[in-house]
Amino acid sequence: MKELEVVVISDVHLGTYGCHATELLQYLRSIKPKMLILNGDFIDGWQFKKKYFPQEHLEVINQIIKMSVSGTKVYYITGNHDDMLRRFSDVTAGSIHLRDKLVLQLGSKKHWIFHGDIFDASVMGAPFLAKLGGQGYDMLIRLNRTINTMRSRFNMPAYSFAGAVKSSVKRAVKFIQDFENLAINVGAEKGFDVVICGHIHVPQNRIVNTPHGSIQYLNSGDWVENLTALEYRFGEWSLYTYNVADFIQMSPKIMVKENAVNHQVEDRKTTMEVLYEKIVVSAKV
Repeated sequence: MKELEVVVISDVHLGTYGCHATELLQYLRSIKPKMLILNGDFIDGWQFKKKYFPQEHLEVINQIIKMSVSGTKVYYITGNHDDMLRRFSDVTAGSIHLRDKLVLQLGSKKHWIFHGDIFDASVMGAPFLAKLGGQGYDMLIRLNRTINTMRSRFNMPAYSFAGAVKSSVKRAVKFIQDFENLAINVGAEKGFDVVICGHIHVPQNRIVNTPHGSIQYLNSGDWVENLTALEYRFGEWSLYTYNVADFIQMSPKIMVKENAVNHQVEDRKTTMEVLYEKIVVSAKV
């Protein structure tokens, strides 16, 4: 189990078809952080339906509760898809703290952590259109997952339609750039050393020079397309990307114990020695 000081995940979107809850559960069970920050859109209130909330999604919630009971300090920062929780902001229940934003001092650096929808004009100015777009995005992810299942049967790599749209449509690219630049500049103006966001589903870790000084911009990505998280230990941030190979367990039936291997080697040596003796005896005769 990997021990970490801080872990940040965002945009899990529990309650939607695009959520990779099984993969997230594997990741959560593999880490032991002192602090876990859920940076918005953890539960998708926009797409929430009673008829679709699988067991895997419930197990993610149960795992986080177990982590909080075991000593992990959990911060739930609200996002636009779980904005209904903002009426309960600053509520604390045990080791779980509900917040709209978070300021942390880690080492010598001051961190500003928030979801990021405050910098999204479509969410703030036209919430109905934003929700409609969220539904379209969820449908695209469902279609994408079906197509990738078929591609995997032909040993073809997975393809992200949403990622292709974001990287090819100029307006989408400009939106991401504007979002990042705004978060960076505002964070630098406020005197922060590090700014951490979610919201745009674009994982990032870079240092930017601004007129107000250099600042580290981090985005935790998501668990719909990228399956990423931010990890902090030894005074440094790193971007984690889920890899299924890290969680594949070999079946005990095909595992060969070390003693068995040694016996096989010894038996092989014995056989070779016997064969050598026979050859020598035959030669003398």
